[in-house]
Amino acid sequence: MSCVEGKPCEEARKRRHALAILGLMGLIFLVLSAWSFLDTRGQTLPGDVHYAGFDAVQGKRVFQSYNCMGCHTIVGNGAYFGPDLSKLYGKVGPAWLEAFLPSAGAWPTSGAVKLQLQRKEVAGDAEVDSIDAYLAKYAGANERVERRGGHPTLMPNLPLTRTEIGQLIAFLKYTSAMNTEGWPPKPKVDGLAFSRVAMPAAAHAAAAPMVPGAHAAPTAQLATSPAPAASPVEEGSKLVRDFGCTACHSPDRKQLVGPGWGGLYDADVHLSDGRTVKADDAYLTESIVDPDAKIVAGFSKGAMPSFSGALDAGQVAAIVAYIRSLQGN
Repeated sequence: MSCVEGKPCEEARKRRHALAILGLMGLIFLVLSAWSFLDTRGQTLPGDVHYAGFDAVQGKRVFQSYNCMGCHTIVGNGAYFGPDLSKLYGKVGPAWLEAFLPSAGAWPTSGAVKLQLQRKEVAGDAEVDSIDAYLAKYAGANERVERRGGHPTLMPNLPLTRTEIGQLIAFLKYTSAMNTEGWPPKPKVDGLAFSRVAMPAAAHAAAAPMVPGAHAAPTAQLATSPAPAASPVEEGSKLVRDFGCTACHSPDRKQLVGPGWGGLYDADVHLSDGRTVKADDAYLTESIVDPDAKIVAGFSKGAMPSFSGALDAGQVAAIVAYIRSLQGN
């Protein structure tokens, strides 16, 4: 900047104005920087969020140790192979996550979610006391149960302990409580065309084409037609699907989260305390209602939930009959 001969020189005044503006901008920067280190300004803190005795800070460490961001995005960070997890807890709730995380290779069924609600800490955190109330409160869990329940996922079964599962849920509860200012954005979906997603029964009925000349059977006639009684093996096969048992146990010898059922009946089972027992009716019944009574070698306590109260004696017997039928697998 220089003065022109014959005109008033304003170089000093303009320099003062420029320095004053620069100083003001620097002051604003310093104030905002200091403000960012003050209180949370109403934002949720991870140390304030707990689930079943676990806090979100522990859960973040578990999330990072399993490299979950290699597939999932959370609060704007991570990959896009899997769904965004930022608001997942608020959509599906704790019972669905408790049913999903131990056996992520399959989507939880209604029975699997109902089983988790029998735990007081889960039902208390969800603030519901029935599966119907839970699915009404958490629309995301209801949608996943109806459309995907029992179907395989693209996610591997991770060797998560019961403690790590609780910590992860606490972390997801924290991210769901954060004010992410609209992240993630809501996608616009014109239609779903995914082979692993099952349409609800009501949608199948609505989409079924009417055959010209065909007439629906009278309701009264259908109501009075007795259904053939299912055998114990058929009933057991249905129960293991309804309660999501196939997410952890395969019908052959392949190990998923738990041992495979193929050839299990009447086989020798090696326990963690060094004993060997026969997988007979009594052992299988006890393993269903009290799975921690005898821990199989190579597995940890608490890996399988107890089905005591969720299944009556006849249903447990039917599942045992189904496992017995898999001797040749």
